[in-house]
Amino acid sequence: MDHTIEQLKHIRHNVTRFMMMYEFALKELETKIEILNDEFLALHEYNPIEHTKSRVKSPESLMKKLQRKGGAQSLDEIRETIRDIAGLRITCSFTEDIYWVCDMLKNQTDINVIEIKDYIKEPKPNGYRSLHMIIQVPVFMSDRQESVYVEVQIRTIAMDFWASLEHKIFYKYEGSVPTQLITELKDAADSATALDRKMEKLRHEIESIKLAEHEHEEYEFIDSLTGEQPFILPDALLKLAGGESKASN
Repeated sequence: MDHTIEQLKHIRHNVTRFMMMYEFALKELETKIEILNDEFLALHEYNPIEHTKSRVKSPESLMKKLQRKGGAQSLDEIRETIRDIAGLRITCSFTEDIYWVCDMLKNQTDINVIEIKDYIKEPKPNGYRSLHMIIQVPVFMSDRQESVYVEVQIRTIAMDFWASLEHKIFYKYEGSVPTQLITELKDAADSATALDRKMEKLRHEIESIKLAEHEHEEYEFIDSLTGEQPFILPDALLKLAGGESKASN
């Protein structure tokens, strides 16, 4: 009896630690995303990321997926069989931002990118669009380091809105959605794609106007300081900035 109790305690301890690793991996990843977003805002006065949402699969959801995949004999086998136990969804304003976030994650030297599925360039038949990444995030425990799988989904606001509604409709009909609704969902996905492209075009037009205005303001500022004399930055200041001394007109 005592031996059985000790075995149950040992199993509970290992399962608890197993699930905690996924929570820790999400915390580390969310911190990285926050730092990248803050840096981009400081340098470019723009936030590429609207918001993030994370989740760890519940034990019930995990067991159902294990049953569909034929089960597993150990926690290590579960780890390798189901790589989306931890999930992070990143919502961006524009499609270009999605690929910027993807590249930033790929450039993190401690993140190992396992797989990328681009459902934006190649949407699913039902119209679903998103960029999926399976990555490994290092988690430093008290006695060891673990590389933990995390699924990252990166979408625009329009893509996320469509995916959320599609999920609710399929849940309501328990997967047996009427053909008419499936057709209308596909049409809605096409409309969301058109909206993303339209907003991207407007963004580029606004950026061109802002760039021209900014350059004009810079020239006016330098002229107000120097008049007709060339303005030369001190060599010491340029060395700090990693540039070369040159005159500004």
